[in-house]
Amino acid sequence: MSSTHYSEKSQFLRTFGRDGLLQIFLIANSFIMIAPIVIMVFSAFKPTMTIFRHPFSLPDFTDFSNFVAIWTDTNFVRYFFNSLLITGSAILAILVLGTLAAYALARYEFKGSSFILLFFLAGLTLPLKLAVIPLFVLMRDLGLLDTQLSLILIYVAMGLPSAVFIMTGFIRSLPGELEDAARMDGASEARIMWSVMLPLTRPAMVIAAINNLVPIWNDFFFPLIFLQNESLKTLPQGLTGFMGEYTTNWGVLFAGLTFAAAPITLLYIILSRQFINGMTSGAIK
Repeated sequence: MSSTHYSEKSQFLRTFGRDGLLQIFLIANSFIMIAPIVIMVFSAFKPTMTIFRHPFSLPDFTDFSNFVAIWTDTNFVRYFFNSLLITGSAILAILVLGTLAAYALARYEFKGSSFILLFFLAGLTLPLKLAVIPLFVLMRDLGLLDTQLSLILIYVAMGLPSAVFIMTGFIRSLPGELEDAARMDGASEARIMWSVMLPLTRPAMVIAAINNLVPIWNDFFFPLIFLQNESLKTLPQGLTGFMGEYTTNWGVLFAGLTFAAAPITLLYIILSRQFINGMTSGAIK
């Protein structure tokens, strides 16, 4: 009995030790991820002097002066809606074009389909920023410089490879019996795709959307190159205007960063269930 009891106790300690180390690692990782966000939000409710004197102290959450200043005294609202328009248009185009391409590559066999898929996958290995000079010349020749359409086209080209890669793998895992049953009922190919297959791909679409949403919303490089008009600037580009050469109103800047991060954070919380379902179902399949 003592030997069995000792063996069970040793097994429990080994298991608890592994689980305990994993829990410690996850808690430390969560703290590293959340701490900068908490400091940013706290600083948004503080004046600049308080941020430097008491950076970790609790702020007065009833003081909305920084938020009022950024909403009324700056072009933040214009920057926000510019980012919303560019990001929303790019994500919509990526999902529509990526889903159509992935569906054709995954459900139909035709000559050259493997080459087309490899062509899309090649886009994952080539950073689009390396082609900034040819892109600039192309947009200049098309007359699209200093327009929001230039950024939308660039972001669509940048996001399509990952969307096609994610969607193709997911659609291929769907059972073909669903299509066969719909065809026997007289459904057209467009009807099968729209009513039968696409509702099942919602988790993969959420993954593709979030995978492209964050880098597009936070991008600073391409707006800096292709947008010069003040009324067309995006949030990351516009927020740099709050940083002066000698003085910076850090309270207003942190308020702007909080506003900028809020939509993506809330959207991720709302779609987190779909995102997790898509990741786990893809792993199982």
